[in-house]
Amino acid sequence: MPRRTVEAVRALADQSAAGTFGGAGSFDTVDAARAGFAGLAGVGPDRVATGGSVTVHVGLVAASLKPGTEVLAPEGEFSSVVSPFALRGDLRMRYVPLDELAAAVRPETGLVAFSAVQSADGRVADLDAVRAAAAAHGARTLLDASQSAGWFPLDAGAYDYTVTGGFKYLLCPRGASFLTVTEEAQATLPPLFAGWVSAEDRWNSTYGPVERLASTARAFDEPPAFLAYHGAERSLALLAEIGVDALYAHATGLAARFRGGLASLGHEPVPGTSAIVAVPGLGPRTPDLAKDGIMVSDRAGNLRVSFHLYNTEADVDRALDALGG
Repeated sequence: MPRRTVEAVRALADQSAAGTFGGAGSFDTVDAARAGFAGLAGVGPDRVATGGSVTVHVGLVAASLKPGTEVLAPEGEFSSVVSPFALRGDLRMRYVPLDELAAAVRPETGLVAFSAVQSADGRVADLDAVRAAAAAHGARTLLDASQSAGWFPLDAGAYDYTVTGGFKYLLCPRGASFLTVTEEAQATLPPLFAGWVSAEDRWNSTYGPVERLASTARAFDEPPAFLAYHGAERSLALLAEIGVDALYAHATGLAARFRGGLASLGHEPVPGTSAIVAVPGLGPRTPDLAKDGIMVSDRAGNLRVSFHLYNTEADVDRALDALGG
């Protein structure tokens, strides 16, 4: 997390420890984080709901589907994107290879649920093709941007729903997540988590049933984890200051340097231009790299290395030296 984020979390924790009113957390800060994410996602704040996890956002979408609806997803998709649909038991799940996703959309498909960038290996979906295929067959789209928002340009308004965990490339504390909903799709979501936080008039809705939910996507807000959102507001502001184009150029440039170095060492990474580089079969090297202070991931047997604004070319070369040793 950025220093400014840590400072914001610490300040709220100190106020909470002292028992001051400010220690309860600020909805104004939550709304500032909402606006910050909206700016990065290319939508208005009225289209953004806040929450604590991608799984809960996806579960809300899953609850809106009619029994028998076909949900199409890539093979090996991240669990949080598919489990709320699969475990309902009365939806028809269909899985295809990622590069066949657009071609697999058919008239029976009700929803296409997929990640912009795959968690296991960093592959980037053919977003334009999937959107076009879904539109041609009248299917809705749910995009998980957890592995992409923060370095990859996001046009959330082009999808019926997007879900994004804030603790990855958005540099937020864990406990902040974002759901975007088009105005049309918003009308079909059930108010499963309705409470005073999601009311149009929060402070006059604290007792008895909520009379009127917010007219915006805020109707689907979960009660916020204020420590996370006080930090998220600062992290999202930092990313806005830097700009997605600069973040994309920096992260993918480092990834390209790493891919070139891997090739010189005789390794074959998953091809592409993603900021996430995956090397099949090298996942077991993760503990050894950690001993050298190089933090990477073992995902589905892949050594997965991801780059962001806090990395430099020196980090790339250090990782390559460790792998070549």
